[in-house]
Amino acid sequence: MKTCQQGIPIKAIRSTIFALLLLGMVGSGTELVLLNHMEDRLQWVPLILILVGLAASVWHGSRSTALSVRFIQWIFLAFVVAGLAGIYFHYRGSVEFRLESNPSLKGWGLFWQAIFSKAPPLLAPGSMIQLGLLGLVYTYRHPATKRSGENVNRTEGD
Repeated sequence: MKTCQQGIPIKAIRSTIFALLLLGMVGSGTELVLLNHMEDRLQWVPLILILVGLAASVWHGSRSTALSVRFIQWIFLAFVVAGLAGIYFHYRGSVEFRLESNPSLKGWGLFWQAIFSKAPPLLAPGSMIQLGLLGLVYTYRHPATKRSGENVNRTEGD
């Protein structure tokens, strides 16, 4: 049984990360639904990704294969991209709102007003980035890829 330097079985760490991913996706999805984050089609992107991520995680949890690992890697990479795009769209929405309330704002003044705005919350999409990165950590050197022969050049202790 492989363990990390502190003697904790790597399988236990990987299982904990997987549970955190599931909890994070359910929590984030619930929050988005409660906030009615569905006004236009761009707002559906994180909800759809979360649903696909949950479905892929159920598939992977029931049958851990190299294909399921690769699929969730792509999904979690999409989480990161969607999170970065979400920060941009939240910033843009905040700028538009600030300009409606004060059309004379420009430059750094507009920038600072936009990033400190509470609606839309600028860094809320960061949770998608965090979930995506956590998912990629979970799949890093996953044993299912080793069984399929993808990880043939491993060093001792990995």
